[in-house]
Amino acid sequence: MGSLLKKAATKLLFTAAMIHSPTLSPTTLPNLIINTYTSFNYSSTCSLNPILRPPPPLTYAPPLISAVSKTMSTHAANQSSAATVIDHDALLKQKRILRTKVKSDLKSMDPAQRAQEDIAIQNIVMAAPWYKSCKGLCAYISCSSLREVDTSNLLSHVLQTTTKDGHSQMGRKLYVPRVEDKNRHMRMLKISSVDDLIANTMNILEPNPLDADGNEREDVMLANDPVDMFILPGLAFDKSGRRLGRGGGYYDTLLMNYQNLVKERGWKQPLLVALSYSVQILNEHVIPVAPYDIPIDALVSPSGLILISETAFQRCQ
Repeated sequence: MGSLLKKAATKLLFTAAMIHSPTLSPTTLPNLIINTYTSFNYSSTCSLNPILRPPPPLTYAPPLISAVSKTMSTHAANQSSAATVIDHDALLKQKRILRTKVKSDLKSMDPAQRAQEDIAIQNIVMAAPWYKSCKGLCAYISCSSLREVDTSNLLSHVLQTTTKDGHSQMGRKLYVPRVEDKNRHMRMLKISSVDDLIANTMNILEPNPLDADGNEREDVMLANDPVDMFILPGLAFDKSGRRLGRGGGYYDTLLMNYQNLVKERGWKQPLLVALSYSVQILNEHVIPVAPYDIPIDALVSPSGLILISETAFQRCQ
């Protein structure tokens, strides 16, 4: 009888021990059973009267990360970082390849066709209600050597009715770009005449930082009023709003800073309108983009206005 009871007690303690701590190893379990078994008192009637004692302290702890595991984790992190660098490098390579192709297409463009498209694009802008109603705009000064869509007629149209204080009869202000350094620093300065422009080292016209009276020109980032639109250049575009610049990042940086300024001041975001020759419009999603690439709202080609963003549909229809 005693032998049977001992076996039964051992089985019971084994089950209780496993329920109490299923993570105990087989080598630890017998010691726990023996310690607990010896704490029972058997009476003459062979009934079990357990003497309750606190369970022995468990020595189990989560396994430490081994040096191998640490090495593997570090390696995985390095691989992830390397993959990001590789992806970024691949994106830049795709952009370079695309720029080379578009530049070749622009170079092969018939001069007569190019002149016709220049006139058509500018006429579309000047006839548009969203242009006529704007009170302030930033626009690029086209460079023929870069084969950019011409903006000379457009800028002349703005400046024809502009007074010496930089305001037109409709209260319109015009800001044009001036590159300050090679670190993506470009400002948009207000002009009132073509006489305010000077040629830089690359023979591209830019505003003189000082006016005829020796005063600093108004910077759009410091102006008291917002502009309604930006007229943007670029190498290639698609109908989903992607824009491929020349790789300097000047416009993306400026646009990001201005959009943040507009948010801070509670102004309406400007309409971003790009001008494009027919050969510069590519199929959708062909242009690779990065998080810092600013999309455009609308695209003006010789065929007409292409509305892209919800903002463009709201303002241009």
